[in-house]
Amino acid sequence: MRSGGAGAAAAVTRVAQRVVAPSAPTPGGELPLSWLDRYPTQRALIESLHVFKGRAAGDDAGKSPVEAIERALAAALVSYYPIAGRLAANDAGELVVDCTGEGVWFVEATACCTLEEVDYLEYPLMVPKDELLPHPTYPADDPLAEDSLILLVQVTQFECGGFVVGFRFSHAVADGPGAAQFMSAMGEIARGRSAPSLEPAWGREVIPSPPAASVGPLPIPTELRLQYLAMDISTEYIDHFKARFLDQTGHRCSAFEVLIAKAWQARTRAFAFARGSPVHVCFAMNARPALRSPALPDGFYGNCYYIMRVSAPAEAVSDAPLSDVVRLIREGKKRLPAEFARWSRGELEADPYRITSDYRTLLVSDWSRLGFAEVDYGWGAPVHVVPLTNLDYIATCILVRPSAHKPGARLITQCVAADGVDAFHRNMMRLD
Repeated sequence: MRSGGAGAAAAVTRVAQRVVAPSAPTPGGELPLSWLDRYPTQRALIESLHVFKGRAAGDDAGKSPVEAIERALAAALVSYYPIAGRLAANDAGELVVDCTGEGVWFVEATACCTLEEVDYLEYPLMVPKDELLPHPTYPADDPLAEDSLILLVQVTQFECGGFVVGFRFSHAVADGPGAAQFMSAMGEIARGRSAPSLEPAWGREVIPSPPAASVGPLPIPTELRLQYLAMDISTEYIDHFKARFLDQTGHRCSAFEVLIAKAWQARTRAFAFARGSPVHVCFAMNARPALRSPALPDGFYGNCYYIMRVSAPAEAVSDAPLSDVVRLIREGKKRLPAEFARWSRGELEADPYRITSDYRTLLVSDWSRLGFAEVDYGWGAPVHVVPLTNLDYIATCILVRPSAHKPGARLITQCVAADGVDAFHRNMMRLD
């Protein structure tokens, strides 16, 4: 178990900052964004750290991660030219991408330590996250520049030859699979390709625009401060519950279903919600398979997901065998085609995309299959990927892959207050 907190063990120096433009001419003009792209909470910049072991100092010394990644970024922006543009409002007041070709902010930094000395950025972080994320000094005449930016990148080199790539990526232009697709394109070019193997496609017209769709209010900040907790889950732990589910139901289940059911149950037990009190788990599902007529084009990298909400009385989660909670999750997943179709036709009264700070609701994301763990700039896949959250009053749980070469899974949670951390962890470890 790893809890939150940060120690200042290493100094990071930002050596240079610049705007990286596409390496060749690109089209101009405005591109429309879909209803889902324009959803109010999508204006956030999604932050993540990607940790690469690199090579020993002096090994292949002529090859610099900064130079390789910067060149790959410029080349990838030729195909992904909207990312080099800016978010803007059109004449109708709708959010669009203005394909200006201005480019992406790129920050070069160095750290006066090795990755081993800061535990490869395992939690608690020994380097403050904002030192590893791109925070350029913007021109004085443009103090609100960040409102329109689509992507910012920082590469921090460590004394061991390893490096960390920090991304801040606008959710209005790409969802998780889309962001990973762009990073993979950068990796291909860094390793020698002249262009991405998968040609990107805009395709926003295929995403439904429901008539009079409900848009719920933005999350309301609360005084509650939820604690960060990272847990590495063994393969044996996952297999134990998968085998039990098979024995009890005759059906197989996934690691995702086991872990999310377990986290929902452990959290419900830790908080001791009153009997009859409704509790909820919401998880993002890839909606690409639900779009068939017309289907999304290959290479689409915009938002195409649906937030599935599963609800039950507290005791149906806390007191039930885990197999029953897994069954609730599986039944929710099966609702995707029909529920997404109803939303597409404007038939849902509630807003499925609403993010809430209601403590009874757990919001889940699965980063383990998005493609981030396979991105390779020429130094191999990352040791691990660190998703970062900034709203510590919204209960979240993120499933990621563990550090490289470790089997099992990693759960990154921020879903219980300080007085509930021990009970939550204890319930997560139970094998009943």
